[in-house]
Amino acid sequence: MADYHFVYKDVEGASTQWDDIQRKLGNLPPKPPAFKPPPFEPAPDPDSAPKDKSWVDAKTEDELDELEDDLDDDRFLEEYRKKRLAEMKEAAKVSKYGSVMQISGSDFVREVSQAPQDVWVVVFLYKEGSPECGLLLRCLDELAIKYPATKFVKIISTECIPNYPDRNLPTLLVYHNGAVKANYVGLHSFDRRCTPEGVALVLCKSDPVLNDGQSGSEQAVLEGIRRQFIEKAVTEHEDDDEGGSSSD
Repeated sequence: MADYHFVYKDVEGASTQWDDIQRKLGNLPPKPPAFKPPPFEPAPDPDSAPKDKSWVDAKTEDELDELEDDLDDDRFLEEYRKKRLAEMKEAAKVSKYGSVMQISGSDFVREVSQAPQDVWVVVFLYKEGSPECGLLLRCLDELAIKYPATKFVKIISTECIPNYPDRNLPTLLVYHNGAVKANYVGLHSFDRRCTPEGVALVLCKSDPVLNDGQSGSEQAVLEGIRRQFIEKAVTEHEDDDEGGSSSD
């Protein structure tokens, strides 16, 4: 026996003339829009991107090395690639310091005497628990961050120099090309307040010890250190004046 309860369904979204009349009369809801798949867009091809400065800037150091043979026909891009590669290597060189590194006696030759020839090394001799050493170390921590192209290391005094007297602490030794260029014994070498700006000025008094890796010249770094020292001194003087006025 035939099944008379079967209901025929047309293609989804299709409509009859009767349905259209009923919709005009308001007896049926509006017809839903027909489904349209989004237009096909192929994935972007990296090789088809325009090769300009922004294209070179987006490359990593390894990718720039691999591009050496690909840009032989484009002199401008090849020169720009070399420039970007040099900048990235210089930035990596600068960023390898930036803190006061703890070393032991066995590390001294490798980390100080055999440091790269163009790098100044500041060696901090200290003793645990010494307030004076703690004060100078806080200044060096700030300078190491501000001048990441200068290498700062710290070592317990007796590990560096056996029987080194505590009365000489804190002590700074400044090395360049494996030789001692300056030494500063005792906290009085850096003024009684011992600020980062004061320590920086003393370190650069005779040699360009501090290097931020960005200023472009030793003179520019030194001028920046002097300016910061003066600004700090003026600020402290103004604070002293305000303190004296309020006490009156």
